Amino acid sequence: MLFSFSKARPLFGLDIGSSAVKIVQLRETKKGYFLEKFGIKPLAPEMIVDGTVMDAGRVVEAVKELLAEQKVKLKDVAIAISGHSVIVKKINLPVMTEEELEESIKWEAEQYIPFDINDVNIDFHILGTNEGQDGQAQMSVLLVAAKKDKLNEYTSLVAEAGLTPLVVDVDAFAIENMYGVNNDVQESEVIALVNIGASVMNINILKNTMSAFTRDISIGGNRYTETIQKELNLSYQDAEQAKLLESPENVNPEALAAVMNAVNAEVAGEIVRSIDYFKTTTMQESIDKVVLCGGAAKVKGLVSLLGERLGVGVELANPFNRVEIDAKLFNIEQIQDVAPQAAVGVGLAMRKTGDR
Repeated sequence: MLFSFSKARPLFGLDIGSSAVKIVQLRETKKGYFLEKFGIKPLAPEMIVDGTVMDAGRVVEAVKELLAEQKVKLKDVAIAISGHSVIVKKINLPVMTEEELEESIKWEAEQYIPFDINDVNIDFHILGTNEGQDGQAQMSVLLVAAKKDKLNEYTSLVAEAGLTPLVVDVDAFAIENMYGVNNDVQESEVIALVNIGASVMNINILKNTMSAFTRDISIGGNRYTETIQKELNLSYQDAEQAKLLESPENVNPEALAAVMNAVNAEVAGEIVRSIDYFKTTTMQESIDKVVLCGGAAKVKGLVSLLGERLGVGVELANPFNRVEIDAKLFNIEQIQDVAPQAAVGVGLAMRKTGDR
């Protein structure tokens, strides 16, 4: 979805997150997809802070290094943005053609967007028609607006790395794309897709196989690291290690478990509140399952705590579920281990220029 700049050309997915850059290149086959390129390069914590690029030069360098390491030849790329610079709203409008909506969307969007309409790029997707309260037919439209300065920040960075950004997506929709391709989604299912990145958590609830609710929350994997660092008096690097390792050296396991449990409760609380808000505003009684992805999805204890709090099944996403991986080209065990981190990149790699 979102902003596409050209006719169909092969491209790869480049996910620029706050803690790492991820590259995914897929080839579409008769059976599904084949993994051609995949790589992750960590970024120092000060390079991108809360989704804002603080050191463009070093980020560009990291992207270039990853492209060289993975021997990526393609120059056309799909990227994604998220956070407070992106607004996603589901709105109801009088029934009109796509061409008519194209002409009037700026005026229609003005009342729903908290930014100056001239400071944003707008896109939309018609979800379908329904009967309004007055009995008249209405159409349901997914409205997406992204601040131009945020778009320019990321597209300029990508261009500096020698690439051409042909598609700019939203993290939540890239994950929806990834999940839909990799799983058989029943129309009756209500599924919460939760992407826990380093600094932002995206929640996208699917109903009738379409996005019914999205929300970006400024909390993520960095909260664990920062809290461990503060509470256990560790360096950032040691705190990051302690977060990821089962039993890190020179760290009191009980103290670490207490910190992890406290942050798990905070993250789970935000997810539960969002799902409760969705239920209240849509008169939806329940959801069927929660699917977690992102770098912090595998944090110890989070899946089980969330399952207890919500009373539904919680599982980790597998972005490579229907992607063929050649064991001669890749370490499959290693890929499965980092799979939740690849969710946005895989969703982007499945995009084509010109589609919506």
